[in-house]
Amino acid sequence: MQVILAEVRGFCAGVERAIAIVEMALIKFGAPIYVRHEIVHNRHVVERLRAKGVVFVEELSEVPPGSVTIFSAHGVSRTIEDEAIGRGLSVIDATCPLVLRVHKDGIRYESQGREVVLIGHAGHPEVEGTMGRLHGPAHLVSKVGDVARVSATDPEKVAYITQTTLSVDDTREIIDALHDRFPGVVGPDTSEICYATQNRQRAVAELAGLVDVVLVVGARNSSNSNRLREIAEAQGIPAHLLEDPADLDPAWIAGKARVGVTAGASAPDDLVQGLIEALRSFAKVEFSTLPGVKEDVRFKLPPQLA
Repeated sequence: MQVILAEVRGFCAGVERAIAIVEMALIKFGAPIYVRHEIVHNRHVVERLRAKGVVFVEELSEVPPGSVTIFSAHGVSRTIEDEAIGRGLSVIDATCPLVLRVHKDGIRYESQGREVVLIGHAGHPEVEGTMGRLHGPAHLVSKVGDVARVSATDPEKVAYITQTTLSVDDTREIIDALHDRFPGVVGPDTSEICYATQNRQRAVAELAGLVDVVLVVGARNSSNSNRLREIAEAQGIPAHLLEDPADLDPAWIAGKARVGVTAGASAPDDLVQGLIEALRSFAKVEFSTLPGVKEDVRFKLPPQLA
């Protein structure tokens, strides 16, 4: 069996920063440290941090007053931020800087008197946080058909922003539909689209053209991991999402001469290595790596930890 690894896979800079924030907070302040929601969408990351003394909560009401509290990489609404201040919590914000840029773009467009359209998935923590940062009416669209239902007060004053786990390719048709419906619509330059999302999606698209099946390491609730699987499937290649190497079904690789492996932006690389070992148990394996973009992006830590 030939196994080809995507060079661009696994942790992005935003995820690395968020996990580092939690680990450094444990060292500086000691356990327990409270984190609202999963710090990133990966059960293994969450369980490892929980074992070190991190307490994950869904609501801030579960956090004792004055406790060190970390907001996840997905960002939070203004209401959540105000609640934390009101309860006297010592907050460290681990929101990905690229998500913060989306917040700033939305607020800037509002200051220009524009209604904001957010391209994203309903219920995703990042979408909820971004919508909660805007002051005026906002419209959420997830697919091209949703654009027809956007009712703007002034069709000449519309802007769009996008969820960071969507790539240029994911949003292109929706943005085109927005331009058709609202000719004066404005939005961020494509260079502001999350580099990690774009890189991983392009890599898996290339990988799918070389293999008989694609295995994606990532959580089931991870938007970007699910999208990697969908991209491979869209090219007619069977693809499967695995949260753990133990999830590997022998039927997926039976009779497959070439297997592609990648990982979502919140999946630790040791899970990829575990999958490789699992593949070794089924066949003699030859490994190669698909060349890709070298990511050297690093984000600064919050002032409390810098």
